[in-house]
Amino acid sequence: MAATAESVLKPDFQAKRRHFIFTDEHEQLRESIGSFVTKELAPHAEEWEETTFPDSVIHRMGELGFLGLDKPESLGGQGGDYYTSLVLAEEMAKAGSGGLAMGVAVHTDMAMPPIIAFGSEEQKQEWAVPAIKGEKILCLGITEPDAGSDVAGIKTRAVRDGDDYVINGSKTYITNGHRADVIVLVTKTDVDAGYDGFTLFLVPMDAPGVIREKKLQKLGMHASDTALLAFQDVRVPASAVLGQVGKGFYHIMWELQGERLIGAAGCVAGAQRCFERTLEYAHERKAFGREIGSFQVIRHKFAEMATKIEATRQMTYVTAWRFNNGEYPVREISMAKLQAARVGVEVADECIQIHGGAGYMREYGIERAWRDMRLHRIGAGTDEIMLEVIGRSYGL
Repeated sequence: MAATAESVLKPDFQAKRRHFIFTDEHEQLRESIGSFVTKELAPHAEEWEETTFPDSVIHRMGELGFLGLDKPESLGGQGGDYYTSLVLAEEMAKAGSGGLAMGVAVHTDMAMPPIIAFGSEEQKQEWAVPAIKGEKILCLGITEPDAGSDVAGIKTRAVRDGDDYVINGSKTYITNGHRADVIVLVTKTDVDAGYDGFTLFLVPMDAPGVIREKKLQKLGMHASDTALLAFQDVRVPASAVLGQVGKGFYHIMWELQGERLIGAAGCVAGAQRCFERTLEYAHERKAFGREIGSFQVIRHKFAEMATKIEATRQMTYVTAWRFNNGEYPVREISMAKLQAARVGVEVADECIQIHGGAGYMREYGIERAWRDMRLHRIGAGTDEIMLEVIGRSYGL
């Protein structure tokens, strides 16, 4: 049959359909968070690069219910699904401050989940409930000066002494370390037990012997505080143990999976934001008498970036769907984290290139996006560790 004009399909590049994992409720949440971030956080991005973001941000987000989106209602959370935390990670990218997004994510998706999953009712009431309200700030202590990717090399010791434990050691690169009220601390309780010799503790940061040595100077993520911490004969009661004695390694490996997936979502959102801002620039900037976006070389750069961003987004969403439905897809989470971190850095770098000299200047915010994004190839598991996890998953 001959095609009529009405039956001819034409591409609609402006059409958008939300991914199947999201509902109307998720989109309403996205609009609410996005509005808050754009109005109350983004205007301060440049200022907080110099001062770090204030604790009042956490307090405000707690008041609005944004810190407990996927946390149990019994603890004051919203009782939402895992996708609500993805929405938060994506919308925080609109603040234009990787350090701010990182500080919030450490609180909500790195330190809080193990307290809720493994903590006693008393621990949840003491730390999780006020953390959801934004009244207490959390941090997570894994990395040490001599133990980064090699978690098994952790040397911070917790020795039983009567009804207490005495902790000695140090931690470094601790986001929120200077503002936190408590740290989820990874320690060795049995040096001869291998992976069964680790234990988590909830250590108040004002406990005698906890020393916040200095704020670390970083390439990016300037809006977040990053600490070098020392623990000198810190005495805590046995009730400070989080989860089971000797099971800390497995507890923290579980925590890392959710952290990596949230990080992947944040990377994709950050890359998308960088892409969109650079697309605007390509329509405005003129060279040789025309918009730079009209040159084939620039057009192809955008095509490459868009394809990689979209492929990574779909991988992240489908993996999140599996995670939300009770699976434990460590291989795919590692793939998503690896891919998202690499694509995020690549896109930010390409956006600097398209901006030319302007991209190297602070006023456009593109150089900050690159500096902030670069951490994702290191934090929460380096590219090399992700490759190792993926490779070993095939029996190699």
